[in-house]
Amino acid sequence: MSKPLKVLLLLPLLYLAAGAIGGAIPRNPDWREAEQGVTIWVATNGVHTGLILPTRTAEHDWSPLVRPEHIADRRYAGRYLWFGWGDREFYLNTPTWAEVSPRTVVSAAIGSDQTLVHVDHLLEPWPDARPIRLSPEQYRTLVAAIRGSFGGTTPIRGYDVADVFYPGRGHYDAIRTCNWWTAKMLTKAGVRVGAWTPFSATVMQWF
Repeated sequence: MSKPLKVLLLLPLLYLAAGAIGGAIPRNPDWREAEQGVTIWVATNGVHTGLILPTRTAEHDWSPLVRPEHIADRRYAGRYLWFGWGDREFYLNTPTWAEVSPRTVVSAAIGSDQTLVHVDHLLEPWPDARPIRLSPEQYRTLVAAIRGSFGGTTPIRGYDVADVFYPGRGHYDAIRTCNWWTAKMLTKAGVRVGAWTPFSATVMQWF
């Protein structure tokens, strides 16, 4: 086996190892959950992580931006919203893992400035989502960070009756993944989370 081929085969292992190490190093190590404030949830589908926030609180109302009429059936507009961020092509062309192709994966890993924010309307947070409580100030900071990830307000039809996409802002690649974004949002709010979290597990292990 040639040396370049050996290096190529080692890259995924090095990436996994770097992600595990980066995810174990804390940012905001002194953070403590607020005694009073707003409860949010950190959630994962096993691969992608995101944040579940109340649609309306005293601190912020999402409905002027994430409008009920933006989803296919506004009857499903929920009391909670799941926010995720990722590569546009990957999001739109892979509604299920059956549609994932090597080309899509490689394209996303190389990177793109074409990103989307994915919003799912929920009647209740997912049962296995992890709740954390933020102070009102921390929550407002988190809201501002999420809103800053929107690159536009024109809705793009989602996968089902209760979800929708919006143009995103930021560059996606193998370093700045959807899970990295989740941790970035939490870091801005002062929450303790891993320094670099390319994988779902490296986010969820903190909660």
